[in-house]
Amino acid sequence: MSVPENLLFTSTLISPEVQAALPKGYSIRPLSSDDYELGFLDVLSVLTVIGNISKARFLERFFYLKAHNHEYFTLVIVSPENRIVGAGTIFIERKFIRNTGLVGHIEDIAVDKNQQGKKLGLRVIQALKYIGAKTGCYKVILDCSEKNVPFYEKCGFQKKEVEMAWYCDDNSTKAKL
Repeated sequence: MSVPENLLFTSTLISPEVQAALPKGYSIRPLSSDDYELGFLDVLSVLTVIGNISKARFLERFFYLKAHNHEYFTLVIVSPENRIVGAGTIFIERKFIRNTGLVGHIEDIAVDKNQQGKKLGLRVIQALKYIGAKTGCYKVILDCSEKNVPFYEKCGFQKKEVEMAWYCDDNSTKAKL
């Protein structure tokens, strides 16, 4: 299926039910190469430090993800004012277990602080779960802080296992792949 040059993946993977459930004037779609100017990185800044990412660096990462758009699915919610107000990503891991099954990993769920309370985070999660199901994942997982557990339980997730992390030293924070 052909994907428009400026979109990360095909819009056919966007849930029509989620689109219909958004507040009037809001839309949900794949990340676009034009979203640098529409506030995509600003929305992500509610999560952590973004760094000083130039338009060129944004586009370099965008086109890498687009070249692997069978694995990386970042979507955005756009306000009636044509600003990015929500975002999230699911990436698909190819396993040897479960008969070479697929697992969806949800990452970077973000909603603009001024837009919270409109169920936009719920809609992002629902849309990402839809992509996971449509791409054949046998499960979709995510990590979250303890304070966000009730939200994700409302989204249909179950608390399971324990997340652990190991962070590289400061000299290796720049992507090298």
